[in-house]
Amino acid sequence: MLRDKDKKQLQEKGMTTAMVEEQLKRFKTGYPQLNITAPATLEKGINKYGEEEKEKLRSLYQKKQKKTKICKFVPASGAASRMFKNIFEVLSAYDGSEEKYLELLTDRSANSVYFLCEHIHDFAFYDDLEQMCSQKGDCIESKFTKKDYVGALNLIVSEKGLNYGNFPKGLIKFHKYKKEERTALEEQLVEGAMYAKSKQKVNIHFTVSPEFYDDFQKHIKEITPKYEEHFNVQFDIDLSIQKPHTDTIAVTLENKPVRDEDGKLIFRPGGHGALLVNLNEIDADLIFIKNIDNVVTDRLKPITVEYKELLGGVLLDFKDKINHYLERLTGEEELKDAYITKIANFANQRLNIDIPENFKNFAKPEKIKLLIEKLNRPFRVCGMVKNEDEPGGGPFWVTDPKKEESLQIVESSQFDKEDKKQMGVFESATHFNPVDIACSTKDFKGNKFDLSKYADPETGFISHKTMKGESVKALEHPGLWNGAMANWTTIFVEVPMETFNPVKTINDLLRKEHRF
Repeated sequence: MLRDKDKKQLQEKGMTTAMVEEQLKRFKTGYPQLNITAPATLEKGINKYGEEEKEKLRSLYQKKQKKTKICKFVPASGAASRMFKNIFEVLSAYDGSEEKYLELLTDRSANSVYFLCEHIHDFAFYDDLEQMCSQKGDCIESKFTKKDYVGALNLIVSEKGLNYGNFPKGLIKFHKYKKEERTALEEQLVEGAMYAKSKQKVNIHFTVSPEFYDDFQKHIKEITPKYEEHFNVQFDIDLSIQKPHTDTIAVTLENKPVRDEDGKLIFRPGGHGALLVNLNEIDADLIFIKNIDNVVTDRLKPITVEYKELLGGVLLDFKDKINHYLERLTGEEELKDAYITKIANFANQRLNIDIPENFKNFAKPEKIKLLIEKLNRPFRVCGMVKNEDEPGGGPFWVTDPKKEESLQIVESSQFDKEDKKQMGVFESATHFNPVDIACSTKDFKGNKFDLSKYADPETGFISHKTMKGESVKALEHPGLWNGAMANWTTIFVEVPMETFNPVKTINDLLRKEHRF
């Protein structure tokens, strides 16, 4: 299916023919269904810490913070177009008639475009909108006064105004304060200064889209001095883009490569799992992962900081124990059988690591070898929020082909909708995944793991997309916190709903969590 001239295109992307042929093969074979056996619950799989224990772990984190190199890793390449989906739908449906106009405004719920227009002055970006319109000889206020909502909405999302419909979320003004407005990126900086500093230094890494790289750099240069002075810290902010070689080929429904008018192969971004390559480049002792849009105003930041410190404390506490055991297991001192059994019980009971039933029959060298292999892995502590609405992607027990059981974060799309038993497991889930992760990517000697070795390549996704009106199939790598971390040691910790406040639609910014 590949042509000779494709090789040059692949070389420019840092890809090989073998990589693309493997992707084409995957479209034909698909991915095996996960054997999802049970939801992780407070009874089995999710830790819940009482007030006393929580404060003890927070204190541990605060004590070790100065000597620990910490980095926030924030995926921020997502476009804000989905935030404005309702607006685009209204603009697309409007045909200029008064009848259609009235029809579009019949929905007056909190998620409606009408509700947005009625509360337009409450948005942090309103002053920018007003100023931009004034510079272009237009008046946004008159449009709202005259109920010209369609014209006003167009000025929010299109190039005629703010052009927010084509912006990344990180550069959109989310929150309004008495004397300032902040973008989502600014809130990530403020939050980082509150819990992720080490020796007055705050390391933050944002993954961004290539087309907005310069915009992010400009914004960061403009805002950083203000927050460095306010918090008495130094920000070290890095940006990276999704690597071209992680893109995946698009195919037709018949699994043939899609090409453009010039005959070149068409590739698509490989999903957030492609960011494993970026994460693999981070050199830090503790990495916090959180999505760009999950931020709140200062009024609610204390609870965010509280539970970030808890996750960090849990990770550092367990990491100390793991490192100690690995040092003993790899040392020259002869270990007693009882001590080896103690380590095995710790791995199984505290770290949810599946230890073979016949482990006690292993020879001592085999026991030690197995425990080293099981314990010396990347480690993550993931916050989990209690389900209050419909179940979604979250924490589950999964059994692999080797019959080993482990804790995994599973997306709803990974469940077989035709399998009643599996859907029963899905519907009985008690918690969901807010993407709130503290992780360690170094071994007990301080060397970085090669994270690609701990991913499960059998957990990717095949999705259907539309390109220029034609249906195509797209391949996504194992999700960053899903299959990309399948072979990490995993701890789940319950965190409150107050720590999860994503902005999925523009109207979410009108919720109390995003108001001063």
